[in-house]
Amino acid sequence: MDDLGARAIAFYLPQYHPVPENDAWWGPGFTEWTNTVRGRPLFPGHRQPHLPADLGFYDLRVPEVRAAQGDLARAHGIEAFCYWHYWFGGGRQLLERPFAEVLASGAPDTGFCLAWANETWSGTWHGAPNRVLVEQTYPGPEDDRAHVQALLPAFHDPRYLRVDDRPVLVVHKPAELPDPAAFVDRWQALARAGGLPGLYLVAEISDWFDWGEGFPDAEAAGFDAGIQMRMPVRFGRREFWRRRIARRLSRGPERYPVRADYMAHLGLRPTRQPCVIANWDNTPRSGRRGFVLTGTGPRVLRRHVADATALLADRPAQERLLWLKSWNEWAEGNYLEPDQEHGTAWLEAVRDGLRDGTRAAAQIPTRGSGRDEVSTNSSVIRR
Repeated sequence: MDDLGARAIAFYLPQYHPVPENDAWWGPGFTEWTNTVRGRPLFPGHRQPHLPADLGFYDLRVPEVRAAQGDLARAHGIEAFCYWHYWFGGGRQLLERPFAEVLASGAPDTGFCLAWANETWSGTWHGAPNRVLVEQTYPGPEDDRAHVQALLPAFHDPRYLRVDDRPVLVVHKPAELPDPAAFVDRWQALARAGGLPGLYLVAEISDWFDWGEGFPDAEAAGFDAGIQMRMPVRFGRREFWRRRIARRLSRGPERYPVRADYMAHLGLRPTRQPCVIANWDNTPRSGRRGFVLTGTGPRVLRRHVADATALLADRPAQERLLWLKSWNEWAEGNYLEPDQEHGTAWLEAVRDGLRDGTRAAAQIPTRGSGRDEVSTNSSVIRR
């Protein structure tokens, strides 16, 4: 790949292999594929199920599968996978095997980082919202010490994604931490004690519908950056509730049309990083209680990636992190892997969008150049 103006990182779900817990909760052999194949059309024009193509219904315990994923990512400009990491406190982990084998084997050589999914598991997406499966706990400093010690081998791996030599760690629910500032201080100290120059800590900023950030104090707590996680739609609370009532009356999923120019108009603070959501349709998990984006496709994704790349143009090269949701969230409809409808077009959209945004950014006058400043919040793809 040629030099690109953004570092594309795809969130990666490791739930494609059976584990005893899922067997007990949902039945023998349960994986995310179990949900995926349940998808059914629920309204005219609704495309379901979404089924894999080139990689098939894979099992992440197979090294060749992980190697093929890495090859596809690199060929399309994706620098790293961000593996969801589940640590519930007291050393309890789930779905850790795929990443543990990537780490131990040294393959694939694709870059990676971790996102701590610090969230209680419940049956929300399976019709049992009050059923707690595994509770997220925060036992205290000793558990933090054990957690960092468990992650140090990954942080020291040469494949690990870094910013200024600091390993990147994403925290999914920073507001759930008992004391976010104390967490940051403790983890930075533990990382330095483990032979690192510190961590590059990124908070996921929950702002799904552009109504205000759920954790606006990321910088005050000591986080280096925040991922601006928003749906590519725009509507007010009144419209939201109107659509929710309509869903209940029609007994169908909520539907929202995607805005092709959404990313071009996304205002970002200097420490906020964009997240591009390729598609969303979680009806395979949630049925008629689901949420569906309409009007999505590789062409729209290419435009969003290009606009997000241009938004990052005036930042230091290592901090131009562009997050992609997701590599393989098949049962939520947000995936980049080849499917039976589009083939590799989702991945090609990422590759081409990165190039489009890089070219467009090269034509934007540098701030302070004496020329009239051109805002990067202007669409670079108009097809």
